[in-house]
Amino acid sequence: MDKFSYIANAHVAYIDELYDEYKKDPESIDPSWKTFFDGFDFAITKYGEDEDGGAQTQAASPKAENGSLATRGTIMDMEQLPKEIKVRALIHAHRSRAHLRSKTNPVRERVDRKALIDIEDLGLSQADLNTEFQAGEEIGIGKAKLSDILAALKKIYEGSMGFEYLYIRDPEMLDWLKTKIEKEALAFNPPAEDKKRILSKLNEAVVFENFLHTKYLGQKRFSLEGGESTIPFLDAVINKGANLGVKEVMIGMAHRGRLNVLANIMGKTYEQIFSEFEGTAKPDLTMGDGDVKYHMGYSSDIHTPENNKVNLKLAPNPSHLEAVNPVVEGFLRAKIDSEHQHDSKKALPILIHGDAAVAGQGIVYEVTQMAGLKGYNTGGTIHFVINNQVGFTTDFDDARSSIYCTDVAKIIDAPVIHVNGDDAEAVVFAANLAAEFRQKFNKDIFIDMVCYRRHGHNESDEPKFTQPSLYNVISKHPNPREIYNKRLLERGDVDAKLAKQMDKEFRQLLQDRLNMVKEQPLPYKFTQFEQEWQSLRRSKPEDFEQSPETYISQEAIDKVAEALTSLPKGFKPIKQIEAQMKQRKEMFFHSKSLNWAGAELLAYGSLLLEGKTVRLTGQDVQRGTFSHRHAVLHDANTNKPFNSLKEMKDSKGQFHIYNSLLSEYAVLGFEYGYAMANPNALAIWEAQFGDFANGAQTMIDQFISSGESKWQKMNGLVMLLPHGYEGQGPEHSNARPERFLQLSAEYNMLVCNITEPSNFFHMLRRQLAWEFRKPCIVMSPKSLLRHPKVVSPIEEFTQGRFREVIQDSGVKAKDVKRVVLCSGKIYYDLAEQREKEKVKDVAIVRVEQLHPLPKTQILEAVKQYKDAEVVWVQEEPENMGYWTYMMRALYRDFPMEVISRKASASPATGYNKVHHQEQESILNKALKLQ
Repeated sequence: MDKFSYIANAHVAYIDELYDEYKKDPESIDPSWKTFFDGFDFAITKYGEDEDGGAQTQAASPKAENGSLATRGTIMDMEQLPKEIKVRALIHAHRSRAHLRSKTNPVRERVDRKALIDIEDLGLSQADLNTEFQAGEEIGIGKAKLSDILAALKKIYEGSMGFEYLYIRDPEMLDWLKTKIEKEALAFNPPAEDKKRILSKLNEAVVFENFLHTKYLGQKRFSLEGGESTIPFLDAVINKGANLGVKEVMIGMAHRGRLNVLANIMGKTYEQIFSEFEGTAKPDLTMGDGDVKYHMGYSSDIHTPENNKVNLKLAPNPSHLEAVNPVVEGFLRAKIDSEHQHDSKKALPILIHGDAAVAGQGIVYEVTQMAGLKGYNTGGTIHFVINNQVGFTTDFDDARSSIYCTDVAKIIDAPVIHVNGDDAEAVVFAANLAAEFRQKFNKDIFIDMVCYRRHGHNESDEPKFTQPSLYNVISKHPNPREIYNKRLLERGDVDAKLAKQMDKEFRQLLQDRLNMVKEQPLPYKFTQFEQEWQSLRRSKPEDFEQSPETYISQEAIDKVAEALTSLPKGFKPIKQIEAQMKQRKEMFFHSKSLNWAGAELLAYGSLLLEGKTVRLTGQDVQRGTFSHRHAVLHDANTNKPFNSLKEMKDSKGQFHIYNSLLSEYAVLGFEYGYAMANPNALAIWEAQFGDFANGAQTMIDQFISSGESKWQKMNGLVMLLPHGYEGQGPEHSNARPERFLQLSAEYNMLVCNITEPSNFFHMLRRQLAWEFRKPCIVMSPKSLLRHPKVVSPIEEFTQGRFREVIQDSGVKAKDVKRVVLCSGKIYYDLAEQREKEKVKDVAIVRVEQLHPLPKTQILEAVKQYKDAEVVWVQEEPENMGYWTYMMRALYRDFPMEVISRKASASPATGYNKVHHQEQESILNKALKLQ
């Protein structure tokens, strides 16, 4: 419907069919067609029918210039239709296409997008302007002259706002938006108090930028100049949201305008901000390396004009545009699940985009697709685009194929309001509508504020290199405050008096700031989760010398086992699940020995008994990629799911397990946000195969590995990355452990490759047992999930702790001539070959945790075997895996060689036969069999 109106573009036979359906049951067809046929029937009632059963025509009109709109002999013949219907078609055309002509661009003429909304396009003429039509009732002005209907349509749809909403398929939502747009936009005239607030916020925004431009000339600040209406927009959204029940707002945004938002929305004092500019702030580098001023997060409590208290948060973010979006969503989902008792109306995410980034960054699509999914829904997001029409130096027509940067909104039927950034009242109207829509429908909405960027990408950049004519216009263009001030003056006495008073206040405010008058910081009360974070501490090197005890009681095991082996009455599982349930009963109650899935589910159940939250997401996690987990079972007859841990007796915590959408980047970011909010949640993301984790590399590099150092934000996220060489080829063998190890330093995260179910159990529990939080990256198993030797006796769960190093109990120390250090699945291949070949002089020591490296424990293990040589053995090619990291960590302590696949550009061979030859060669060399 973007090229012609729905009337112009419709298939005649199809419309006749629709009309027949309408006559049988008017409610059975699409609401927009129902409106059209209501008008058609109205015209028949008024003008009668012709001999063919169509509407009686009026006197023949001259032939339409747009012949494509006339299909003779059908109800679609625009020349033959009664004018009443043509006027209704005119109204519909404006609703669906007038946004293409709305005056939303403050600094240049809009491109002609062929809106086809003139009266001539709809078979009407100037001669009809004084004729009255009932169709006026459709837009709430009653029976009216065509000229008045046209004027109302132009005011509503062709002014400072352009509305895109007719593609929405929910009739209630459509009607609500129609009413808001056509009744309230037409009559919008804020009271004097609101006008004063708008001007006050514009004053603050302009003062801030003027101050910085005067005092810190040439310093990078990514100014908001040209887009100052962002400040009244955010102010209005927060105030309206608070009136409608919002208690907490989290904003995710890039650098443009961030400092202004911190000062004028979040309440961060100028003094705090400028101590960072002047370098007088004293960073505590014992807590990390810090980040630049326009990346840091902030929290504050504000009181709205109606005295509603709102907790505001600005998420810390990297320069990687839009990367913060899923983090904000995940953070608020954690708050909704716990602090807000699943009431999403209390927590509002606002994502502020740039026009180039919202159109160009794929993560925007991923996060938008999350909006309606039960695992990721946050009750609707308000998306605000600061559309300054240039991305660094790139013009919008090189930055996207779509007409609008916000066209991604259409995939989820989210309405879009395009608004001129120079019209502050229109921006505030859009803000109020966005807040109301979100609170009523719990859906996303996009506001595209078209503005400009007064300077280059940063203040030392010259934009005239690439946009000379545009920047000639911008240099002479007044700012939004000056435009609104002038508008208020032109309106009349009351507004003029207000404008003069505000102008005086504006100048005083600027002078106060330049004189560095002290501001009072806002008082702040920590939220429940923040208090829980404060009860934790930072890690110390000695914390990693030995893990804390994480065992559980037999009573706890019995409770979890009962839940895992019971089915609700009447539940009929498929045969394979019946076999699984028998195996679970056998493990827990008879053999008292648990496999990988049993140990994993026991860890989750034990945390639930302690009141902790467990959240696990990823592709296919409910069943598990390798059909091992079966955390959610399905009834063979009804397909109804059953989540045994969720239904467990005596559970005090929440268990959430969701199959994710097919995304890595956004889903991992969401889970990072979830874990960033709730210190008592074990948040886990599992990759389908570890090889696919690099689709989320930005999250790993910018957040997981460095977030604590940059922003002092601890995070206990766990990444499960299936890894191991089993002949499945280059994309299903390698989770790239070397990349994580290269990112590892300063105890920033844990990297593990675990070989025993009980050790995996202790690792999961350790994440919440520590008095601090660290991300944990696990090279998780595939073939070991069903390996007969990969089981742990129940005693290993009722005592002990995570073992960073597992020594070899299968050889005598005095016989050993070689010590093999290894990590992960290769241990079982080595042990099996050693047993088969009856090798007695090779000890195999498993390094279960690679970072922080348990060096003391490794040295103790090696010391037992006097004069034995040490080799590092890995399945991965020499330039991958752990070798480079281990050599760097241990080369001062003892000589060590490597046995591995040869250095390779690709992680693994695609030929099964070659894989087996390579694996055999590694084992034989390691055990000195060749």
